[in-house]
Amino acid sequence: MSNISPSVFTDTKAHYHILDGLRGVAALIVVWYHIFEGYAFAGGTHIETLNHGYLAVDFFFILSGFVIAYAYDDRWKKNLTNKEFFKRRLIRLQPMVVMGAVLGAITFMMQGSVQWDGTKIGLSMVMLSMLCTMFFIPAIPGANYEVRGNGEMFPLNGPSWSLFFEYIGNILYALFIRRLSNKALTTLVVVMGIALFLYATFDVSGYGMIGVGWTLDWVNFIGGMIRLMFPFSMGMLIARNFKPVKVKGAFWICTLVLIAIFAIPFIENVELIPLHLNGIFETFCIAVLFPILLIVGASGQITDAKSKGICTFLGNISYPLYAIHYPIMYLFYAWLIEHQLFTFAATWQVALGVYALNVLVAYLCLKYYDEPIRRYLAKKFLK
Repeated sequence: MSNISPSVFTDTKAHYHILDGLRGVAALIVVWYHIFEGYAFAGGTHIETLNHGYLAVDFFFILSGFVIAYAYDDRWKKNLTNKEFFKRRLIRLQPMVVMGAVLGAITFMMQGSVQWDGTKIGLSMVMLSMLCTMFFIPAIPGANYEVRGNGEMFPLNGPSWSLFFEYIGNILYALFIRRLSNKALTTLVVVMGIALFLYATFDVSGYGMIGVGWTLDWVNFIGGMIRLMFPFSMGMLIARNFKPVKVKGAFWICTLVLIAIFAIPFIENVELIPLHLNGIFETFCIAVLFPILLIVGASGQITDAKSKGICTFLGNISYPLYAIHYPIMYLFYAWLIEHQLFTFAATWQVALGVYALNVLVAYLCLKYYDEPIRRYLAKKFLK
């Protein structure tokens, strides 16, 4: 889930419009992936379409490392302080975190405030869960305020777990990682890459995939930190040493490759091979394909107004879409369970409606909530 880091470029630097567009493409794919997660959840089966959609989180993290290093690395030597950096990141990220929590509480109450097993949850616990989500206090599995009963860190808006790790990445960047030399940063990338390979290929979580980080236990927390630290530090390293290459049609090439990566079916393990084949594929995507896509995307040029407009729109909507779509998905999942519907063929009209509704709500939140709030906060609190 996921995670998304919105654009953090300054006005005085070149803007990587294609990276904005790719972030939006990945966000749209995440919504599609979660629609089919609903069929798997309702029917107790595996996700059968865009099987590797969870890797979008790792793609978001590498984008985040790149754009943050690009936007801020050289500003620490001028007048940027930790306080100013954290204010900027809070203003950019937190308004939609709050909106996601509020929508999560509303949709949960629309379902009757019951856990998936039918247990009734009191209003006080719903409000406590909402406040915890707003302030990124993760829920302990089984606690009263873990209201859905699935063990999610943030049960009113599940994908907030990746934003939780995004904040950790921002804190570590400001306090520690930005100070590393290129050699030390390379060492960190290598160490975390080895950790990723071991975690994924030996299937430490037991999930058969690296879709970890969403619940508060040691296996998921460690896995979440690995998922954050390797691509985030890799993105920073690429930003520090970036040299563009000539690529025509970079946005469309990268878009097609992303779709292909996420659509590859789950890779079953072979008993004679001790390493988990799906984990090997995941590691290859995160350690090889995503860095290549980042470099190609950052190298490409937008030469016409239409393409620029598409990438700008996708970039603008990407974070709101990621931040608010899952509360609506909870309603969709509950509807599937109630009507015992488990396939896209039987529900395609509703599924497409849910997809469109998510995009519409995200756009409305962007224009009438997120952008006005951020303008106000920036004017009031930033230099």
